[in-house]
Amino acid sequence: MTLPPTVTERAFARLAEINADAELPKALRVAVEGGGCSGFQYDIRLDEPAEDDLVLEGGGQKVVVDSVSLSFLSNAVIDFTEELIGARFTIENPNATSSCGCGTSFSM
Repeated sequence: MTLPPTVTERAFARLAEINADAELPKALRVAVEGGGCSGFQYDIRLDEPAEDDLVLEGGGQKVVVDSVSLSFLSNAVIDFTEELIGARFTIENPNATSSCGCGTSFSM
């Protein structure tokens, strides 16, 4: 059984801050692409929802995942973290068997 990813309140809150001054608010797109040092990498960016996207909504904001990436992100958690080295959206992916040190590349 494939479960969709979930988005934390913290991630939706940060997206709301990003969109606060935007004339046309954007969705946060989370995708998986081939590449990176471990085989796959995340592509996280602001974008418009597409017809075949899964749309996750919270706090008036949208996070979208395309149909191809969905199987790679089954049961994953999309979050936002702030650390000494910087702030960023993160993905806790239970499907990844290993990841690189930077946390943006993984293998399955």
